[in-house]
Amino acid sequence: MVLFVGTHERQLDDKGRLALPASFRTHLGERCYLVAGEDQCVKVVPSDEFESMAADLKERVRTGEISRQYQRAVAASATPVTIDKQGRVNVEEKLRTFAGLVTEATVVVTGNFDVVEIWSPERFELVQAAGTTDLSGSLA
Repeated sequence: MVLFVGTHERQLDDKGRLALPASFRTHLGERCYLVAGEDQCVKVVPSDEFESMAADLKERVRTGEISRQYQRAVAASATPVTIDKQGRVNVEEKLRTFAGLVTEATVVVTGNFDVVEIWSPERFELVQAAGTTDLSGSLA
């Protein structure tokens, strides 16, 4: 089992391309999926993991656990991508807009165990602060 961990700052170029960290690329293979993620990030999902995720979503719709609209939103946002020789993926405009990513600016690329996430620095700071608070517990 591959685990993606760690946090990296990267630059999104003027064409929307992003060089993924080498430690992540080796486990993603040549092809993966970019998809709108929770909390307004872009998830980078290995192909086999995406196929499992899609099967799980379909089953959860069938059982009524989630809506068909949710499934459609995930499927519509998904983009298969190939990692180029420089280790870059192209983040389409619709996903950049969804996640608040700006070309020619810094983004945060972080591991979340089974997927990689791409964040605007401002949103990552908010979710990281909330997660750190949860981790440390409250002093109430």
